Amino acid sequence: MKQIKKRTPIYFRVHLILGIIVIATMVRQFFLENLEGVLMCLLTLLLFMIPQTIEKRSSIILPTTLEVIILLFIFSAEILGEIHNFYGTFKYWDLILHVLNGFLATAIGFSLIDILNREDRFYIKMSPVFVTLFAFCFSMTIGVLWEFFEFGVDVFFNMDMQKDTIIHKIVSVKLNPEHVNNPVIWDHIKSVKVMMAGSHHYHEINGYLDIGLLDTMKDLMVNFVGAVIFGILYLKNRDKYHFAGRFIPKFNEPEEKHRKIDE
Repeated sequence: MKQIKKRTPIYFRVHLILGIIVIATMVRQFFLENLEGVLMCLLTLLLFMIPQTIEKRSSIILPTTLEVIILLFIFSAEILGEIHNFYGTFKYWDLILHVLNGFLATAIGFSLIDILNREDRFYIKMSPVFVTLFAFCFSMTIGVLWEFFEFGVDVFFNMDMQKDTIIHKIVSVKLNPEHVNNPVIWDHIKSVKVMMAGSHHYHEINGYLDIGLLDTMKDLMVNFVGAVIFGILYLKNRDKYHFAGRFIPKFNEPEEKHRKIDE
């Protein structure tokens, strides 16, 4: 708490308010005997410590705007999304968070190449196009790794992080009765019956159940959108472009050692 008080007033207030809400939620989950919810709250509190941990253990300074957005992002994903089921209640909740994730990851990508470029061992002259391309690729890589994580959790822990989607059209080679490489189209699918082996009961679905593929592709596409938006907003000189500068971490070093990317 002492470390948090040393930060800007806005960050301190946001951190304090969200922390109180998370603790209250954890107490409620405890009385509801929801161990998974309690663990999710504990994980959220640990994730809240990321901004000050980064600054304490490195020479990186995080802008206040970026710090606050990180806290809100963690809270929205873990507490609102998972525990309070905003993912199921609000149709575009997941997509909004992935756009924001692409936006933030691109900002971090810009900062990484900037930090490396300040080191005498790594310094090279890089064009704004190359810097933007690197940050964009970094953001997309983070998005892919997250989808790998979701897939792994679903497979090994029987979760459903890759949310399924009910669709009414299938285009598949597997449905071709002649077993040739020509896709067959099944359109206007009304229902599908699912029955487990050894059971006489079935569950009827109002369409075909897509197992996570559409969710994954939508997540990656909106991550792409977030990365592109930040790339467009970024200018060659970040110090003069105040909007982008609010999201890009900076390297904390003596002023005489500062070297900008465009020098």
